[in-house]
Amino acid sequence: MNIGSSTHEYIKAELNRDELAPSPFQQFEIWYKQACDSADIVHPNAMSLATVSSQGTPTLRTVLLKMFDKEGFIFFTNYESRKSRHIQNNPNVSILFLWKTLERQVTITGTASKISTAESLKYFSTRPRGSQLGAWISDQSSVISSRKILEQKLQEIKNRFSSGKISLPSFWGGYRVVPKTIEFWQGRPSRLNDRFEYSLNDDLSWTIERLAP
Repeated sequence: MNIGSSTHEYIKAELNRDELAPSPFQQFEIWYKQACDSADIVHPNAMSLATVSSQGTPTLRTVLLKMFDKEGFIFFTNYESRKSRHIQNNPNVSILFLWKTLERQVTITGTASKISTAESLKYFSTRPRGSQLGAWISDQSSVISSRKILEQKLQEIKNRFSSGKISLPSFWGGYRVVPKTIEFWQGRPSRLNDRFEYSLNDDLSWTIERLAP
């Protein structure tokens, strides 16, 4: 199927250098809040996470951003999953937020590392009980013969924790992506899109440069 003739003109906004916040985290917060305020964006915290295997094979999946601050961007996962194995071997990752109706993208490159157990526990305790149970059940990315195995494990875990609070699995927790570059992309007419990249300097300041579309 040839889809090369499919076009869309980006007309919703522009991005100028003098409008940018001095910190990429401040700029991200501005755009993130606007994405949250958009009724057409169901999951503004959905982000594509790219990792690379020890053989150099890239893998991409969608995960959910759960918190961010000037230290970085945090998501949670099974520490025995494919993505975790990749990160253990090569901590360099990239994440992408696509806010389609705003005609915006944010691309982040950096390194991922585990957060503390205390931080993971603090978040885990806020999750719905069903999500807490789910963290115990799935040997993420492993091959299973049928869904019935998951349902059986769910019942086993329900029985195990039937009398009270669900504990944090030792194999589950968060990663913090510490950025080296953050690019803000705003679609513009005639594909002359506005792109600005923040690059981290050795003194922890940020250089802002406009990139050609």
